[in-house]
Amino acid sequence: MTVVRLLYTTAIHFYSLGVRIAACLGHAKAKQWVDGRKVQRTLLQAQGPTEQWIWFHAASLGEFEQGRPVIEALKKEFPHFKILLSFFSPSGYEIRKNYPLADEVVYLPTDTPRHAAEWVQRHHFVAAFFIKYEFWFNYMQALKEADIPLLYISLILKPDSYFFQWYSTWFRKQLNNVTHFFVQDETTAKLLKNSGFNNFTVCGDTRFDRVAAIAQQAKPFPEIEQFIGGRNCIIAGSTWPPDEQLLAKFMPRLPEDYCLIIAPHDISASHIAQIKTMFPEGQCYTDLDAEKRSNIMIVNTIGILNQLYQYARFVYIGGGFGVNIHNIQEPVTFGCPVVFGPKYKSFKEAVDLVALQAAFPIRNEEEMEAAFTRLMDDPTFFAKASETCQNYLKSQVGATEIIINGFKKVLFS
Repeated sequence: MTVVRLLYTTAIHFYSLGVRIAACLGHAKAKQWVDGRKVQRTLLQAQGPTEQWIWFHAASLGEFEQGRPVIEALKKEFPHFKILLSFFSPSGYEIRKNYPLADEVVYLPTDTPRHAAEWVQRHHFVAAFFIKYEFWFNYMQALKEADIPLLYISLILKPDSYFFQWYSTWFRKQLNNVTHFFVQDETTAKLLKNSGFNNFTVCGDTRFDRVAAIAQQAKPFPEIEQFIGGRNCIIAGSTWPPDEQLLAKFMPRLPEDYCLIIAPHDISASHIAQIKTMFPEGQCYTDLDAEKRSNIMIVNTIGILNQLYQYARFVYIGGGFGVNIHNIQEPVTFGCPVVFGPKYKSFKEAVDLVALQAAFPIRNEEEMEAAFTRLMDDPTFFAKASETCQNYLKSQVGATEIIINGFKKVLFS
């Protein structure tokens, strides 16, 4: 083992120790991380010698959604392959542990040489897919040594990535363990090429295939349609308190022929109660009263937001006044222009749509009012932004097919 790999593995051990200490101190997510891995040591199924598995690894729920179209396409075309789906984070595992297309859903054991060797020896992998940012170097080396193809889905890298710094020789060398990179953009392709890698294909983001499929299968919501009652609708999705405070300030200027649907990121009873104090006239989705005319609805359940966007004229996406905005692909799929806070530059689609004038970043109440007012009052401006969203979506779909074709070449050529 090289000195750098030893240092890397030592850092992994210290990280694991830190999570365990956090779990002992009562950190809920850390406890899930520890307990889930502890339980699964005795629950992992024994595999028969003739079973062939494809491994998909995602950090969390968002990355899973990027891998999901590929899993679905593979299961449809190659039903004899079994799917092992692993997660790093409890927020992905806990939500998708019963995902029906995966034959086994597990936590990824910590990235040590022993765990990696045991993992590869135990499973009869024909290929592995790592999604987006997941670089676990001991697992990558174990796959390479076992001659198992490793493919990356929806990879996106930036010039400030640790792979491209002065100290990065060892990290770049680990990329030689990858069979093929399916990357989102030309910037990533250029960075790889300049580092001596030509085993890449620019194919975009697989999430667009997923959201396009959701849009095509969107079901009607009669109770929502009754609430809207022929009005124009603004949907505020995945909001946080700073977003909700801005929306509350805008409400006195909401035209009579408009209504607002707020779908907060946190639907706990305490947060819903907090929102109701900000919007006293608001009705909760689960308690809609057909007889009561209101211009605000609060979505206090999960699992329907991605289909509710079908009813929006335009959409406000939350999170941009915190760490990062949430998913804008879902509303864009329905041709909805999007407004969001200033933290959006980590997402290619957001940057692209801002440049195309179909998405509108704001920094304060005044800028929200300006963006909302123009989308409401200028039909030509709104129509152009909506058409741009639809055209952008059309230009982005198709990554899954490219990846499946690339997988066939790797496996069968």
